[in-house]
Amino acid sequence: MEPESKSKKAQCVDDLRRRVLTQALEPGVYLDETELSENYGISRPPLREVLRQLAGEGYVVLNENRGAQVAPMTHKTMRNFFMAAPMIYAATTRLAAEHATPAQVVKLKQCQWSFRQAIANGDAAERAIGNERFHSIIGEMADNEFLMPSLRRLLIDHTRIGMTFYNPRKVELSHQRELAADQHDQFIDLIEAGNADAAADLAVAHWELSRAQIESFVTPASLHFPLGRAPGAEEQRGAS
Repeated sequence: MEPESKSKKAQCVDDLRRRVLTQALEPGVYLDETELSENYGISRPPLREVLRQLAGEGYVVLNENRGAQVAPMTHKTMRNFFMAAPMIYAATTRLAAEHATPAQVVKLKQCQWSFRQAIANGDAAERAIGNERFHSIIGEMADNEFLMPSLRRLLIDHTRIGMTFYNPRKVELSHQRELAADQHDQFIDLIEAGNADAAADLAVAHWELSRAQIESFVTPASLHFPLGRAPGAEEQRGAS
């Protein structure tokens, strides 16, 4: 009976993560514990353990009076997302190139194969989830307990926004999507070769590829200053 209970909890954790990442559960929505308990066949105590775990990972926020809420995507969190992304991606990728093990490189290659399959199948959710998994593995390679929580939180919002980027109906983005997939192959080569500088530079280029498109979906028209551009990504022009 205990193994079955653990299996149901694990299924609940995995499914709720996926539903948050794919926006099946929209940002800011409150979760109904009674409904979740019935849907996943687990009682309230293990469900609350699941929600505490997801809160620790950044998927939900626990509010004392209203319960669990899917992590909101406010103007403040989006601004912080844009500012932190290039720094965190570059730092984790650099460390990954320095510390990756052969077994981890194999794992990254397998993930990239699955990502390519999702592209071929035209499945936006699987593409977004596959991209999140790819960069999570790079985070595991970095083996840094200070960066990993930040990377995990960053990838949650990046994946939620990326559902639009990976939508095959967005034909105008097909070139960027193909280039992003090709850059994944370059990440593997550079990490396997231990080329930390080039890997970090590629992480910044990879971010820049999606930044402008992401910005168009989340930046109000009244904001005209650039968000999240890495240093040197675009030359600053001084006032004449």
